[in-house]
Amino acid sequence: MIGILYFSSTGNSLYIAQKVQKRIGGQIKYIPNYKGNGSEFEKIILVTPIYSYGMPTFVYDIVPKLNKTTQLIVIQNYGGMAGGADYFMYQYAVEQGLNIKAVYAMKMPENFTTTFSVPKFYIEHTLKNADKRIDDIIDSICTFNYRLPQKCKTKVDTYFKNKSNWHLIGEDFSSTNACIKCKKCISICPANNIYFDNGKIAFSNKCVACLGCYHRCPQKAIVYKGRNKKDRYINPNVCEDHIGKDI
Repeated sequence: MIGILYFSSTGNSLYIAQKVQKRIGGQIKYIPNYKGNGSEFEKIILVTPIYSYGMPTFVYDIVPKLNKTTQLIVIQNYGGMAGGADYFMYQYAVEQGLNIKAVYAMKMPENFTTTFSVPKFYIEHTLKNADKRIDDIIDSICTFNYRLPQKCKTKVDTYFKNKSNWHLIGEDFSSTNACIKCKKCISICPANNIYFDNGKIAFSNKCVACLGCYHRCPQKAIVYKGRNKKDRYINPNVCEDHIGKDI
């Protein structure tokens, strides 16, 4: 059995995971809810976005816990630049003694857009080309033509610096009067960073910078540093209700 472990806040990684599952089967598991170590699988395909040239907190934390004999394949996706994140992932897995076979990195639409906007045509163009990138990766996996990243200079210092400050980002979010108190943001936050206080949505300092609450608020009522931007992103090829779920 293949285990497809993923982390996703807006659906990009989930879309890749579902494409993998459709082609080669396997069980899709959402990393923040997964309590195992992968030993029940003969192969793990870990699907993750790239954050600040590295890994989301939940991915960084689960890698050392994975079973050392189970084959590990990683598929990363990024919106801006990879910055050597694929080689960093490979190094990290090797340091943990894991049986890593391949690391792939591919472009998907940018979703870290709290301070800037991505043109709609660019998002559509990226999505249009994503299927071929995913299929090429799956072909490589199916034929055992595994790819490992070439040694390169990584931006690991930038990653660890940013990662150490992610928890503070939560305090820069707030909700506007458009909030209907549906509490969706509370239920989808993987870090339990959002709560209801005195009749209002409130944010703590345990944020992991996934921006799920920001993009998926049905009223676009969550804002960053008071900027009332209207554009949000959810991968249009997934069912939003499946984000953060096992499939």
